[in-house]
Amino acid sequence: MSNIINRNTEGLKKYANKKSILAKEKVDNAIQRLIKNHGTINFNTVAIEANVTKAYLYNNKEIRARIEQLRAQQGGSIKKLPLKTNMTESSKDVLIASKNKRIKMLEEENRLLKDQLMHLRGKIYDSF
Repeated sequence: MSNIINRNTEGLKKYANKKSILAKEKVDNAIQRLIKNHGTINFNTVAIEANVTKAYLYNNKEIRARIEQLRAQQGGSIKKLPLKTNMTESSKDVLIASKNKRIKMLEEENRLLKDQLMHLRGKIYDSF
């Protein structure tokens, strides 16, 4: 009976090793394609290209180091955020005027809808 259990676990171990090797090959091929196509290399793009999870990439030390190295070589390790420019007084005035106009338009629409609702309620009341 212990012989049967050993065969089952050996088969599972072989399958897990084969799956791991295939996943590493998929990641290697994906990285090669990204390099060839001058694509951005980061964990997200590699995971999508290789059809593996980002957790797999982060948990595998060799792959993680390789992606971090390639990402650093591309200069994409730090995303540059656009700088927020300070608004001038005139741009603030334009923005406020635009918002006030939108508010007035919405208030008018709201008033019209309330009038229509009252009218329809009256018709329903009269029908009883």
